[in-house]
Amino acid sequence: MRISILGAGGFGTSLAVTLHRQDHDIILWSAFKEEIDNIRKFGENKKLLPGIAVDASITLTSDLDDIKGSEMIIFAVPSFALRDVCQKAKEYISKDTILVNVGKGFEESTQKRLSVVISEEYPENKVVILSGPSHAEEIARCVPTTLVATSLDRESAEVVQNVMMSDTLRLYVNDDIIGVELGGALKNIIAVCAGICDGLELGDNSKAALMTRGIAEISRLGVAMGAKAETFVGLTGVGDLIVTCTSMHSRNRRAGILIGQGLKADDAIKKVGMTVEGCIACKSAYKLSKKYNVEMPIVEELYNVLYNDKNIHLALKDLMQRPKRHEDELVWLLSK
Repeated sequence: MRISILGAGGFGTSLAVTLHRQDHDIILWSAFKEEIDNIRKFGENKKLLPGIAVDASITLTSDLDDIKGSEMIIFAVPSFALRDVCQKAKEYISKDTILVNVGKGFEESTQKRLSVVISEEYPENKVVILSGPSHAEEIARCVPTTLVATSLDRESAEVVQNVMMSDTLRLYVNDDIIGVELGGALKNIIAVCAGICDGLELGDNSKAALMTRGIAEISRLGVAMGAKAETFVGLTGVGDLIVTCTSMHSRNRRAGILIGQGLKADDAIKKVGMTVEGCIACKSAYKLSKKYNVEMPIVEELYNVLYNDKNIHLALKDLMQRPKRHEDELVWLLSK
């Protein structure tokens, strides 16, 4: 299949290498000519995926004209750039092309899920979301990985499943597109908090509590927005949360560690040197929690730390001193 990948960051490059190994015709595009030139010069994405060879037969380009005729387009750009890239690529993409998004987050100005953004720009195309516990570094090195393909059109999700599956990459299909997208976007927020725990040297008990109560918050908002509760105990819920909260591959966790060690959020993000989706998504999640009247104390405290300069230790104290609760509160919510 002729597949174009829009975005030559770590994940985009990883998918290009992986799908090329499966004998697909791959075009890797970046808006930044210097990025493409460097990959071509060194034969690898030296900054984001060092040591992984990018085969010379992969088409590297910063010209959107080269993506014409693609049967599948994979958007691998940060959430803040997605609509702009969609608009720029429109004239080069046919209505029969399957559109796949691997970015995680929200459109910050509207709090819309990313599949909604793509569908607004391409109302005639089938849109598939690809998500799950997956670091680019490990996919590219053929570490066994599982992902989830979800779409409003099940057949299109199954096409993506068939095209991408290999000995080291296994895809499942899930019909709950709302839950899959929310799990992928919201876990980045909890991962920033997990990093803060590490930066503060709080220990295993604290991180376990954070991750468990974090998935409870994610589930509450998800159900309120129309997702299935069971999605959040799957690959794009608990699975993605585990990998992002515990690995040093996670830019969200790394940024959180720096914040926990005393850096301001902006300085931490600059030091990480990549987009930290959890910090961006936190704004949207905070607004969505108010819109849907859902209690999300972890999200709210991180929001206050990031954007209202709240002291981290005070935020932690306020979390621990919240009113008493029953752990099965979500079950009660669902039964009402």
